[in-house]
Amino acid sequence: MSLLASFTVIGGPSSEQLARKIASKLRSRYVGCELKIFPDGESKITLKAKITGKIIVVHSVYPPIDSNLVRALALISQARKYSSQVYAVIPYLGYARQDREFLPREVVTMSLVAKLIKAAGATRIVVVDIHSMMALKHFEIPARNVTAIGELVRYFKNLHLKNPLVVSPDMGGVERARNFANLLGTSYIALEKHRDRKSGEVEIKSSKHQEVRNRDLILVDDMISTGGSIVKAAEHLKRQRCGKIYATCTHALLIGDAEKRIRKAGVTKIVGTNTIPSKLGMVDVSSAIVRAIV
Repeated sequence: MSLLASFTVIGGPSSEQLARKIASKLRSRYVGCELKIFPDGESKITLKAKITGKIIVVHSVYPPIDSNLVRALALISQARKYSSQVYAVIPYLGYARQDREFLPREVVTMSLVAKLIKAAGATRIVVVDIHSMMALKHFEIPARNVTAIGELVRYFKNLHLKNPLVVSPDMGGVERARNFANLLGTSYIALEKHRDRKSGEVEIKSSKHQEVRNRDLILVDDMISTGGSIVKAAEHLKRQRCGKIYATCTHALLIGDAEKRIRKAGVTKIVGTNTIPSKLGMVDVSSAIVRAIV
């Protein structure tokens, strides 16, 4: 048996297709599970086969965040009963934005989540484009963040855009935009954004950007949740007489009517990855995850 084949990959309810792709690339055994949700909201998970060897649990913690977190912990705990090596692959890790105390008396929930994942039995964790590297510092087990930027860039190279320009909707995403632009072979800019910590309202403070005129733009972010930042950025850029606007991210959460609002703001296409399974999760990140594992 090869080193890769010694893995057993468990596909959690939130990441079944991604887990299958990871197992295929690792040439490893795949084990699915059945999920039953009781009337009171409790989740009951049953594995479809026995598990052996080093175990990889693949389960994203996206909305419903709390339910998916408990399901991930349950799978990790079950895996640890059969193996001393349990890799928790959590492509989208909920609560990563609560990694520090932004306002007085705020609970740093990410610290608790890290403790729960370790207590459940994970011996290491792999995430994809986590919102802040500060979140990984809460883990007391080996933690690896991988990026989907390379996979996203390959997708956009096939679109043959008109003199593309990469745009970060805020200054915090400058490094992401720079890396994206370098791989795409073009330039980038970053907008100046202000978000009210209490109301959540977003305002673009940047002045005019002459360099966007008649160019196709790629708005790049790690996640799109309610779409507020992308909407404000798109409206601002449209006033600068740019070409088409594309929005791309690793985690396309798109809560509520976010997709409709983003398209109404002038965005031609929204491109996400399969860390969140949906019609917009068209870019596969399994190869990036496998590289982090082996």
